[in-house]
Amino acid sequence: MQKTTSSFQIYKRLLRYVRPYIKFFIISIVGFLIVAVAQPLTAELIKTIIETLEHRTANNTQYLPFLIIALVFIRGIGVFFGNYYLAKVSVSVVHKIRREIFNHYTQLSTEYFDAQNSGRLISLITYNVAEVARAVTDSVRIFIREGLTAIGLIAYLIWLNWQLTLVFMVIAPFIALLVVVAGKKLRALSKNVQDSMGEMTHITSELVTGNRVVKCFGGADYETQRFKNSSLFNKQQSQKVALVSAVQNPIMQVLVALALATLLYLALQMMQAASTGEFVAYLLAAFMIPRPIQLLAAANNDIQKGIAAASDIFTVLDVPTEIDQGTQTQVLGKGALSFKNISFRYPGATKPALKNINFTIQPGQTVAIVGASGSGKTTLTNLIPRFYDYSQGSILLDGIEIKQYTLACLREQIALVTQNITLFNDTVFNNIAYGTLSNVTEEEVNKAADAAYATEFINSLAQGMQTEIGEHGIQLSGGQRQRLAIARALLKDAPLLILDEATSALDTQSERYIQKALEHVMAHRTTIVIAHRLSTIEKADIIMVMAEGEIIERGTHTQLLAQNGAYTRLHAMQFSDTNTAINGEKQND
Repeated sequence: MQKTTSSFQIYKRLLRYVRPYIKFFIISIVGFLIVAVAQPLTAELIKTIIETLEHRTANNTQYLPFLIIALVFIRGIGVFFGNYYLAKVSVSVVHKIRREIFNHYTQLSTEYFDAQNSGRLISLITYNVAEVARAVTDSVRIFIREGLTAIGLIAYLIWLNWQLTLVFMVIAPFIALLVVVAGKKLRALSKNVQDSMGEMTHITSELVTGNRVVKCFGGADYETQRFKNSSLFNKQQSQKVALVSAVQNPIMQVLVALALATLLYLALQMMQAASTGEFVAYLLAAFMIPRPIQLLAAANNDIQKGIAAASDIFTVLDVPTEIDQGTQTQVLGKGALSFKNISFRYPGATKPALKNINFTIQPGQTVAIVGASGSGKTTLTNLIPRFYDYSQGSILLDGIEIKQYTLACLREQIALVTQNITLFNDTVFNNIAYGTLSNVTEEEVNKAADAAYATEFINSLAQGMQTEIGEHGIQLSGGQRQRLAIARALLKDAPLLILDEATSALDTQSERYIQKALEHVMAHRTTIVIAHRLSTIEKADIIMVMAEGEIIERGTHTQLLAQNGAYTRLHAMQFSDTNTAINGEKQND
């Protein structure tokens, strides 16, 4: 069960981000303090003007215009320092929070991302941070400025007539209670609004990335209805937020009006001995108070929304990062790999994905893993770079348990090409020379592209290596994207290469070229190949057949065919399918 956190605790944690900029924050407070002092000084100036007019002489009237100018000038200085330096603090805080979220994302486990709504994670950096920005910018500015102004005005009222002011303050607890009750309600409603924004972002993201499937399978009406339902929920919750805010303001205005009416009546009774200037100044200062109180209430609404947004942000920031307790940073680079009694179960799953896996791969060997979908092939390879952590058994790389390596050191020794290619909205060059490979030379990148048989299509692009390939490499064909991924893996030149259906998107001719390139590359490193097409792995040193999370057969291609078991049946099925396809082509000819 998730531990509840109070608004005060969340906002206190949010204000920790202000500490590095405390000097700017203090300057802004001084600026707002000047603004706050200027308000009662305005009432005092009006009092002085009235009293001067009552006793008009040439000497005591000529300085009044200068007082007005001086007061406005001083207030302007306060406004500048208050707004500017608080803005410096707030934008720095938002920048820091946004970077902290993104950096934290890079350190979270694959298991966490598998369980999350991607739209919600994106919404945290966009919508939630915007709400937090409002809470630490406009709202804080209003809270400090108007709070100090209200305090200054009340102090001025007490100075003029403390007995009358105490009567006026009787209404203050009722206003405070209204703000607290409305604030709690707004925080709960705001969280619903933010969750629905994450859902809408997720649905939109799926529509954008999967638009071809949506069009081809007539999913437009379904997606439209999904988005409509999500947007409708957002609309309903937003209307409730508006209702609470709208009800709160009139009630507060009525309370303040009652207080002011009572004050006016009492002032007429209790200030009969006061001068006209004192009477007018007191009423003017009293009638100035409702505005900062109303602004404080509105700012509190935004702060409650920001607290709800910050609560979600801190929930994600509190998610533990990948377990990285390894100390081994030295790399032998041989690529010897051993699985010993490995069993693995996905969180929430009823059946294990892997059961008692045992095998050893010698440096430079090529091991192929085959089997039906869901047999555990990809799960097995995902354990090697520790995308998932196992709790039973051990995996040794060059004789060292992989959990003893730091994650960076472990993954430095592994190059990975998957069936679902990940490319970035960048140039061809930067997609090959990605991450830790960004410092390599252009010659090395060209060599990797040649080895992956990608040079020909790269040269045909408008700007060659510097061509932008669009989101997910959308401007390239499936085979071209796969060749870039293979080039990236070859450029890394790691001792362990994992190919998970790495040639699945290639046509027959391209696959033939890639197979030649891979055969050359595999000779110098340990390679694990997951393949459905058995023709591509016949030369593997070891072939392992998996079913329901277990290795049921292992051996060379020839040995497995001789056993007349599961591998033989898979081979016969594919051979039959191939002959059927060839005969069909001949008949069409």
